[in-house]
Amino acid sequence: MTKSFNKDFKELLAAAVVQPTESQSGDRPQALSAYLGWLQETLLDGMAFDSQVFANPREGEPPILVAMRVEGADLSTVLVYGHGDVVLGMDERWRAGLSPWALTEEGDRWYGRGAADNKGQHLVNIFALRKVLNAKGKLGFNVTLLIEMAEERGSPGLAEFCAQNKERLQADVLIASDGPRLEAARPTVFLGARGALNFDLVVDLREGVHHSGNWGGLLKDPTIRLSHALASIAGSKGELLIADWRPSSFTPEIRELLKSCKLPTEMSGIEIDQDWGEADMTPEEQVFGWNSFAVLAMESGTPSAPVNAIPGRAAAHCQLRFVVGTDGTRILPALREHLDQGGFNDVEIVGYEGEIFHATRSDPSSDWVQMAVKSIKATTGKDPAILPNLGGSLPNEIFTDILQIPTVWIPHSYPGCSQHAPDEHNLLSILEEGVEVMMGVWGEIE
Repeated sequence: MTKSFNKDFKELLAAAVVQPTESQSGDRPQALSAYLGWLQETLLDGMAFDSQVFANPREGEPPILVAMRVEGADLSTVLVYGHGDVVLGMDERWRAGLSPWALTEEGDRWYGRGAADNKGQHLVNIFALRKVLNAKGKLGFNVTLLIEMAEERGSPGLAEFCAQNKERLQADVLIASDGPRLEAARPTVFLGARGALNFDLVVDLREGVHHSGNWGGLLKDPTIRLSHALASIAGSKGELLIADWRPSSFTPEIRELLKSCKLPTEMSGIEIDQDWGEADMTPEEQVFGWNSFAVLAMESGTPSAPVNAIPGRAAAHCQLRFVVGTDGTRILPALREHLDQGGFNDVEIVGYEGEIFHATRSDPSSDWVQMAVKSIKATTGKDPAILPNLGGSLPNEIFTDILQIPTVWIPHSYPGCSQHAPDEHNLLSILEEGVEVMMGVWGEIE
């Protein structure tokens, strides 16, 4: 398939990458809408999909595409999801000879913004559907395709849209692709996603700064106060010290499932710190079965031009990634109780209303999961990795909780793809194998 795949799929992906669908910049509304029109015209109309672009329920947010191909009322219906928006291009930071808005081939690597996240991945799934249709004249099941254009900003409006269109979007299963494989050469299935909650911790003691010679020892240092507060949340190796932040779902079954899922010792050229996190957990258990706390940014004074003065304010932007078995409604209240008990009443918690991805996880023993695993092994000859959830976060709770359908995710990328960084790329070998994998999966559905 390589020669025809290189030509046909490369042309398709190149036409997708060239569209600057940045949702985070706020100034690309035409590109976001145009991408959906391009999908309709280029692919869906020729596959007998009934497609429609809907206004986002939230004013000012980008539209949402729903395309349906119905072959029979008595057949299974599969919901296929993807997002056509991308993170900021970061044009000036790409290596010489590369551009975020042009597909560039270098050996096995295809560079371009969206090649991995998520244009390349949902195009693999649609391309495989088209190949099955061309070969058989039918799919043998019904398909509903849902493409949004704001996932990189937390999918605003998607939950409301799905709640308002439950009947239209009703399906037996979601089969979709996002995130990376466990490793490049090993097909992977994951069953949900970790949740994510971002918040700020702020110590705001006074206006202005004060000379450290005249006032040192007399004024509380907000940075020291904040540092000690952070140290009370996680230990020196990142272990969680708040009871409510330690999930109840790390069962022997999950531990057994993860035994066969080995991360490479290095990812993206960075060696994994084997001694980080909970003392009795493997790296795989830490990222796929447990919660992790991170300080993403911290500021006190003026770091680029420090002066001999005690600042009045210090702040840290923090995040908790969490799995099923963690009560999302208790994350910040439990933090408040913990800080108060430790005497950190001067540490303010600033949450971000609505900015939370909830944790999800489908049953690994379900018929849909087992079908996908069996099909992937038959196609590739490889035992796919089965992960209880992605280490990152997705709007998967919309499908599991609002639409109430099981989810099976089959990623077509790898950990070193630089998906939110300069020089984003995907591997030709993964994209090609991904089409073969999805043709096999589509062929198993009745």
